[in-house]
Amino acid sequence: MLPSLLRTVVPLLVGWLAALGVQLDSASLTAGVTALVSAVYYTVLRLVETWACQLDKGWLKTTAGILLGWADQPEYHHGNGTTTKTPQ
Repeated sequence: MLPSLLRTVVPLLVGWLAALGVQLDSASLTAGVTALVSAVYYTVLRLVETWACQLDKGWLKTTAGILLGWADQPEYHHGNGTTTKTPQ
């Protein structure tokens, strides 16, 4: 899950930091708050989705997935030919 979290959060933070370097105004602050809220939203739902899988709560996993934009967890393909729902 860490790679998917980083792929979501890092671009948001980089964009916000770039905006801060230009000028600190209400638009920059809004961008920062948006990045923070997006990161928290994504993190919470990914944790709920992972937790729901461990507890075999299919309805909760599906709900969290839909709120993330896709009802199923992403698949990770590894160099050894295996595929998993969680990164290794």
